[in-house]
Amino acid sequence: MRLRLGRPDINRYADRFDLTPATDGLTVTFLGVASLLVDDGSSAIMTDGFFSRPGLARVALGRIAPDATRIDAALARAAVTRLEAVIPVHTHFDHALDSPAVAERTGARLVGGESTAWIGRGHGLPADRIAVATPGAAMALGAFEVTMIESHHCPPDRYPGQIIAPVVPPVKTSAYRCGEAWSIIVGHPSSGRSLLVQGSAGYVPGALAGRRADVAYLGVGQLGVQPDAYIEEYWRETVREVGARRAVLIHWDDFFRPLSRPLRALPYAGDDLDRTMAVLTRLADEDGVALSFPTVFARENPWA
Repeated sequence: MRLRLGRPDINRYADRFDLTPATDGLTVTFLGVASLLVDDGSSAIMTDGFFSRPGLARVALGRIAPDATRIDAALARAAVTRLEAVIPVHTHFDHALDSPAVAERTGARLVGGESTAWIGRGHGLPADRIAVATPGAAMALGAFEVTMIESHHCPPDRYPGQIIAPVVPPVKTSAYRCGEAWSIIVGHPSSGRSLLVQGSAGYVPGALAGRRADVAYLGVGQLGVQPDAYIEEYWRETVREVGARRAVLIHWDDFFRPLSRPLRALPYAGDDLDRTMAVLTRLADEDGVALSFPTVFARENPWA
């Protein structure tokens, strides 16, 4: 097979960046990859909180560690000072590298599986700031009710397995094994609104049966290199299963590029966003589901 050079042009989908801007009430802010700030003005939670975004050479050949300057800049730009929880969708570096540092800075609890807990311990978070979730059980986190459901990472998983000892950066990228992957249902009881965060383009058949979410934030990283049948099944097991009326695509951006520069899609060598969009656009049209991209650092109302 001939290797395709370059990368998809995200500007081709400019009309899909159509979420309604919001200044108050319940909002969601996309912060790159699968980092989302969900905030109702009284309390807030964040998935991942990955802001360091080390370059490809360092990730491939060197050792990685949280970048305090980039973390502080991102939190300031997003106007985040306090969080109830930081919740990695799994523990690869492009999700969990900065999670303990963000929790430390914002007074949050670090919430996830045992692999997440080991990353928190390696950072030095105290035990009362680390919460190991019970799969399928709802947790009250400020104004939110969060349910974490076991899922799978999209194939291939380059660093499979669990983390079973403290991770103390700087370390090789392979120290950030996948750990537990999650489908995360976030409910907001006072408004009756809900969303699904599917941080990786993987799924467990039937895992979300009986669950409901108005909006699905759908990870699409590596989805474009899967067979059409996989993409279709992924849509059925996530968006269609929870009855979402809007799917918002995340984890499409080149996470080796700092957030101080405009986002761009991953190169064709690692993914094919154009192919993903061709299949998902067809499925969304068939189901009458709105298909959108979020705008980075913009507070938005995906329920509008």
